[in-house]
Amino acid sequence: MKIVRFLASLTTGALALIATGAAQAAPVDPVDLVNMYIGTDGSSNTEYGATMPFVEPPFAMTSWTPQTQQDKLGVTSYRYRHTAISGFMGTHQSAIWMTDFGYVTVMPELDDIKTTPEARRLPFTHADEKTTPYYYSVSMDAGASRTIKTEITATDHCAIMEFTYPQSAHASLLVEATRPGVDGDAEVDPVSQEITGYNPDWMDAPFTTLKMPSFKGYFVVQFSKPFSGFGTYQGSSVTSGVSSATGKNVGAYATFNTSQNEKVMMRIGTSYISVEQARENLKEEIPNWNFDGIKTHLRSIWNQKLSQVSLQGGTSDDVTEFYTGMFHAMIYPRLFSEHGRYYSAFDDKIHNGVSYTAYSIWDIFRAEFGFITLFCPERVNDMVQALLQDYQEGGWMPKWPDPCYTSIMISTHADSLVAEAINKGFHGFDYNLAYQAAYQDAMTPPNGDTTHRWGDRSRGMPYTAREGLTYYKQLGYVPCDKTDRASSCTMEGAYDDWCVGQVAKADGRFYEYKLFTDRSKNYRNVFNPATGQMEGRKSDGSWAGTSGDFFTEGGNLQNSFSVWQDIPGLIKLMGGTDSFNRALDKSNPDLTNEPGEHFPYLYDYSGLPSKTQSMVRGGLSDGYNNTPSGLPGNDDCGQISAWWMFSAIGFYPVNPASGVYMIGSPLFDRVALHLPNGRTFTVTAANNSSSNIYVQSVTLNGMPLNVPYITWAQIQAGGTLGFVMGPQPSQWGADWRGTPL
Repeated sequence: MKIVRFLASLTTGALALIATGAAQAAPVDPVDLVNMYIGTDGSSNTEYGATMPFVEPPFAMTSWTPQTQQDKLGVTSYRYRHTAISGFMGTHQSAIWMTDFGYVTVMPELDDIKTTPEARRLPFTHADEKTTPYYYSVSMDAGASRTIKTEITATDHCAIMEFTYPQSAHASLLVEATRPGVDGDAEVDPVSQEITGYNPDWMDAPFTTLKMPSFKGYFVVQFSKPFSGFGTYQGSSVTSGVSSATGKNVGAYATFNTSQNEKVMMRIGTSYISVEQARENLKEEIPNWNFDGIKTHLRSIWNQKLSQVSLQGGTSDDVTEFYTGMFHAMIYPRLFSEHGRYYSAFDDKIHNGVSYTAYSIWDIFRAEFGFITLFCPERVNDMVQALLQDYQEGGWMPKWPDPCYTSIMISTHADSLVAEAINKGFHGFDYNLAYQAAYQDAMTPPNGDTTHRWGDRSRGMPYTAREGLTYYKQLGYVPCDKTDRASSCTMEGAYDDWCVGQVAKADGRFYEYKLFTDRSKNYRNVFNPATGQMEGRKSDGSWAGTSGDFFTEGGNLQNSFSVWQDIPGLIKLMGGTDSFNRALDKSNPDLTNEPGEHFPYLYDYSGLPSKTQSMVRGGLSDGYNNTPSGLPGNDDCGQISAWWMFSAIGFYPVNPASGVYMIGSPLFDRVALHLPNGRTFTVTAANNSSSNIYVQSVTLNGMPLNVPYITWAQIQAGGTLGFVMGPQPSQWGADWRGTPL
């Protein structure tokens, strides 16, 4: 039987092998094409995807993962290369360079109670592990020819687990409330057969002066089988029959008499409000012991979401990488509310409403949030409203709430998220309140602005909104002798000014719209015309060159093009298209890190769209593959995955808040975007192949498209974007030039 084509088709919601003269093979749902291992390892200890095999619904409050190491700053809970598991964790860590808060860990055990990760770890192999977005299982070697099998599925705030034990009078389930140095509480109620407790740990606390005195991650654990024994522990001291432990490094356990291969189920609810709310979350989401029902429901949720995109062409690895990227892009930001109420980390109070946290805004404003607007528009209004609530409760929209303010990265790109939602027609929040929040970002310097240099992750510092804003308002740029990463702060602040102008315009404030649009040209003030490049500039107006700490995550070559709002103006500033292209040629962008991700698409603006097409195709395969190390660079809450997916479809949002997408080179022969509004936008690529990477012509709904971009409105209207591809560069789109601000 000769297989003639590998395709993914959303019309059947499946991947299929079509054989000549044979019936179609049984369909495979998109959710089953996700490779949860992609991004879980790499040659560097920190500069790899740093994803984890989470079991959770989209944007869930709590993620569930096996724990092969204890997470901390620069370390995630799971790494593919490891060979032992020390627990199964309800985690809230959002990225390798962000830390955890309010987490809880459980671990099945045999024989003696083992409280430390080192003592309780059990060997496993990946052959005995299955990981999907909706279900995880692993069999661990418990010694003496015995195994313990763990199975997990989950809901927004809860999980249900099955543990298959061997015959034993000492089969236990340990619940770790806190680690060494962290005060917490663990309680056992043998009457209700529950273990409850809380963990107040917020690992980012040293990096701020802010406090959350009431913050706790609460949990309730319930069992399908009555205890035969119980106890608590503190450190390595275990006390059988004692029902309470309060202090540092505490936990509890329940013990069962089990027959051979007996399954004991456990369900766990989490909350930031109270133990009672954690119990209510369980009642709402896992009201009975129907493991398979929860698993089936979660599978259907993910399958429905992933089935919004169908793919034809490409390799089987391309298809897997795409659907895995969709999974990664639908995890963050995290839900932070619990059935109509939420704890606010910004005023330390309980409120009514919906909330989200873990926005890595410096990363996700570029493309990941735009992915959400396309495929999860039902979330967008609440996500923006959550940012505005943070402003009302804490005084600012956050940079990267985790769950409170953290001064991670630079500028105030929440302005971009708000402007993007507005420009794409979302109306489920108050535009006037949105303007007030954005205006605060643009006009109010952070406390201590003229006395701190605002280094990244400085300890004991107040929250930083726009670093150096005091000087920016006075000089039109952030001086490098006063503030670290000053030139990047200037350039990115100018983009955010443009976004604030968009919000002002939507609120009917046309004077302010012009004010901030004019101010968005301030990027020009760190361009040295004598050298033709962006440089550091001192407070006296003199130039400081490019060798200092003037830029973010790279030098001037990687950051000189961070002018998303005005690429045509940047081209003019650099002396025209020839000079711009020469500078861009020298940039050597890292397409696995945020500052360089839009670089390939800049040639669309400067008369060389064929270079865009070549760089995009090269970037799609440069380090990206269907292996654990196949996600180069930190995924950063789905942003790297979003870059890959947009580029594979055939376009990318260089200025994300504008609703304009620059055209690249589609990877697949056909991509159908089944939009939540009921319409379908299809991208076709005739003659597409690994050698036919250059666009020869494009049509939109059958009519010639001669400009290298499409718009949000065109996508939302549905229709077909048709490419004809070839092996050599063409002049398609080369005559287009944008208009400077």
